[in-house]
Amino acid sequence: MAPDGALPALPALPALLALLAALLLPGPGGAQTWVSPQEATLPRGGSVDLNCSTACPQPTGLGLETPVDKELVSEGDTWKLFKLKNVDRDSTPLCFSNCPGQAQTSATASLTVYAFPQHVELAPLPAWQPVGDNLTLSCRVQGGEPRARLSVVLLRGQEELSRQPAPLGEPAEVTATVQAGREHHGANFTCVAELDLQPQGVGLFRNASEPRQLRTFALPQMPPHLAASPQILEVGSQGRVHCSLAGLFPASEAQVQLQLGGRELNTTVSHAKDSVRATASVEVTVEEEGPRPLVCTVLLGTRQQEARTTLTVYSFPAPNLTLSQPEVSEGTEVTVECEGHHGTTVTLDGVPAQPPSPRVQLQLNASANDHGRHFLCSVALDVAGQVLHKNQTRELRVLYGPRLDQRDCPENLTWPEGSWQTLRCQARGNPLPNVSCQHESTRSPLPIGKPQPVELQLAGTYCCRAVSPHGEVTHVISIHVVPKPLLPPVLIILVVVLALLGIVGTAGYIYNRQRKIKKYKLQQAQEAAAMKLTAAQPSPS
Repeated sequence: MAPDGALPALPALPALLALLAALLLPGPGGAQTWVSPQEATLPRGGSVDLNCSTACPQPTGLGLETPVDKELVSEGDTWKLFKLKNVDRDSTPLCFSNCPGQAQTSATASLTVYAFPQHVELAPLPAWQPVGDNLTLSCRVQGGEPRARLSVVLLRGQEELSRQPAPLGEPAEVTATVQAGREHHGANFTCVAELDLQPQGVGLFRNASEPRQLRTFALPQMPPHLAASPQILEVGSQGRVHCSLAGLFPASEAQVQLQLGGRELNTTVSHAKDSVRATASVEVTVEEEGPRPLVCTVLLGTRQQEARTTLTVYSFPAPNLTLSQPEVSEGTEVTVECEGHHGTTVTLDGVPAQPPSPRVQLQLNASANDHGRHFLCSVALDVAGQVLHKNQTRELRVLYGPRLDQRDCPENLTWPEGSWQTLRCQARGNPLPNVSCQHESTRSPLPIGKPQPVELQLAGTYCCRAVSPHGEVTHVISIHVVPKPLLPPVLIILVVVLALLGIVGTAGYIYNRQRKIKKYKLQQAQEAAAMKLTAAQPSPS
C-alpha cells in the first residue's frame, strides 16, 4: 500500500470481506475483530485506508477509535473501510466490534509517520587547525523521523569518518573527533543525514550539508633565525636584515614581519618547500639613535614564532681638521687643530686630546722639511663594544727658497771620452727652482737631463744656478774627461788572446808531428827486423 495515498476502492471488496468473514467465522462464543493493514508507514500529513472487519455475522457495533481525522469510505455487514487523513504523528488506531452475547473484541494497527531531515549543517571549522591536534566535527540535523531510522554520517571527501544514530531532541546533534594531519589540509568535510526506510519498502533518503574546507598547519617550536648585517648601523647608512625558519607547513601560507623599534620594514618574503625567508633593507635616522629592538615574527595559522635581537644605531661624524694657513712661507707659525664629535677619543698625529675636551692643537714654525707634510686627525668611538675609527688628513704647503747641494747635484763627474752621458742636477724648493749650468770660463751651457756625447773639450768647471721667486743659490761641479787609449782595451785583449792561441796551436802541431814521425820510424824498423828473421830460417826439405 502506498504510504502517501489512500487505498483504492475495490468493487469486489465487500463480497471478499464477507467471504473471509464466513470462512473465518468461529462458532458461538468465538467472535473476532481484524484490522488491515496492521502496520503502515506514511509521510507526515499523509492519509491511509484502514479496514476494520469482524467474524460476527450480525455485529451490533463495528467501529474505529483514533485521534486522527477519519472518514468512512464504505461498509458491509461485517466490515467498514475508513480513510485516516492528515496523519502527523505515530499512532495505534483501534478497530472494535460487539457481537450479541459475547464480549467486545478489538484489533490495533501501527501507523509510523516519517519526515525527511529539513536542514543539515556542519558546524564551522576553525580557520586553521594545528597538525597533531584533535579536531571536533559537530553536525546538527533539523527534523527527520522516525529517529530510530535516522543516521548521521560525517565524511572527509568520500571517506566515511563516523556514522552514528541520530539522538533524540531537536535539533539532533552528533560529534566526532579526528586528529588533524597534513593530509587534511584543503580537504572538504560534509555531514549527511540518512533516513533508511528500505525495510518498510519506502526507500533511502539523504540530505547533506554544505561542505566545509579545513586548513591545517605546522609551525616548529623554535624561534626563527634572525641576523642583521651589520649589527651596528650608522645614521644615514643602509644595512640588511635576514630572517628564516624551516619545518613549516604549508610554507607558502607563512607570513613574515620585520620591525625595527616598532617600525615595520619593507620586507621581501620568499617560500621554499618547507621554509620561509625574509629580507629587508634598513636605513636609520638620527631619531633612532641608540640600541633598537629588531624583531622577526613568523605567522602561520593561529600561531607565531618570534626572534629578537638588538641593532645599535649611532652617529659618528668625521673629525674636523683645520690649518690656520694651508700654504705659508718658511718660518711662519702654523696652528693645526683637530676636533671630534662629543663622546669620541681624539688624537692629532699621535697626540691625544686632554679630556674632557674633544679638541687638540699643534703649533709649529713652518720649515722646508714641513712642505708636503700630512697631518692626521683620528677619532675613535665605542659602539656596543666595537671601537670604530674615522680619520681626516690635511697637507701643509711651505714656500721656501732653492736648495742645491751634493745630494741634488754631484760636485765631481768623470766621464770617458766618446761615451754618452746625462747630467742629473735638480734643485729643491717651493715653487720648484729653475736650474741652469754654464762653463765658468767659456760660459757655454751644459744641458741638464739630456744625453750628450762626451768630448775632451767638455772637461772643466761649471757653475750651476738655481733660481725661484724666493731666492737664488749656486753650486759648482767639475767634469773630468778620460781620453781614449791608442788601442781600445778590448782590441788589445783580443790581440793578446789570438797570439796566445797561435802559439798554443803551433806548439801542438809541432808536438803532434814529431810524435807521428817517431811512430812511423819505429814501425819501419819493426818491419825490417821481421824480414831478416824470415830470411835466416832454413826452408823445409
